Amino acid sequence: MADPKIFNFHAGPATLPREVILKAQAEFADFRGLGYSLLEESHRSKLFIEIQQHTEQNIRELMGLDDSYAVLFLQGGASLQFAMLPMNLALPGKPMLYCDTGHWSNKAIKEAKLFGDVKTVYDGKASNYSHIGDPADWVFPQDASYAYVCSNNTIYGSQYRTFPDTGAVPLVADMSSDIMSRPVDMKKFSLIFAGAQKNIGPAGVTLVVIRKDLAARVGAKVPTMLKYSTHIENDSAFNTPPTFTIYMMGLVTDWIKANGGLEGMGRLNTAKSQALYHCIDDSAGYYRGTVDAADRSQMNVTFRLTSEALEEKFVKESKAAGLIGLKGHRAVGGIRASIYNAMPLEGVERLIDFMHAFQTANA
Repeated sequence: MADPKIFNFHAGPATLPREVILKAQAEFADFRGLGYSLLEESHRSKLFIEIQQHTEQNIRELMGLDDSYAVLFLQGGASLQFAMLPMNLALPGKPMLYCDTGHWSNKAIKEAKLFGDVKTVYDGKASNYSHIGDPADWVFPQDASYAYVCSNNTIYGSQYRTFPDTGAVPLVADMSSDIMSRPVDMKKFSLIFAGAQKNIGPAGVTLVVIRKDLAARVGAKVPTMLKYSTHIENDSAFNTPPTFTIYMMGLVTDWIKANGGLEGMGRLNTAKSQALYHCIDDSAGYYRGTVDAADRSQMNVTFRLTSEALEEKFVKESKAAGLIGLKGHRAVGGIRASIYNAMPLEGVERLIDFMHAFQTANA
């Protein structure tokens, strides 16, 4: 009998740990014996406050955050952060520095230009975002408001191996697609944000980690709801937060802790990505990676076949084989395998077996 298991390679919302799904299912209708669902619980209740505090504590432990950082659970996705960030952090007469390594950093630049002068420190357009290079070579003027990077490029399949030294300029990062996938020295960053739906939970909440002193920079004319300081002062409950998603984030971070923390995730993600890239590189050009080897993402493995027709066949047949979500982003085409934390090694091995069989049958 064929293996009925489906492996989900979608870029987001993405696969979640099976153990987490089953625990949430068991608690869904009758939350821990209370007789009703957590979906019905007030965000002001002692029960939910304890859940949120537990989730925050997990995040602090995993990311090594001290009390100088605030942990916020916001809404609006990473896309809202593209505007909220300059609204709060741009200083009069001081440029905002952006490193353009792909689709999402380009969108962030577009929003930032609405609020002040933007200078591009690195522009990857000329190479079609096929590499990042060495951030140590980039120059960051010290009269800037902040410097911005996107740590992993979901569409093009590149990822920072090291982060730039921006001196006294606060470094901020969109970590939506590789948050908690590896150990990162958070002391380098003044602010990070990430949509939950790739590595740390279902869609609906955006994690923001911000240095508290930086939040005080905000101008008086920024709307109350769009001030980081508002959400710090109100423990992410200025308005009704996405309660169930925060609970799910707590379960996912429990799972990460139980599986070796960020060091464990890093080892697993290295093993998965190395195996898949080896399959691509060992195919004698049948599969072609789209990013320079030094900058390849461990989260989003992107590659092409020799024709679009063959890629369409690959996607169709892989879906029939229980491997879903492998079609590349509409902006670039090709194939994309998103292998976030919750994708087990078994799923990558199944994909590799399929790739070998597909090449043999269609060479």
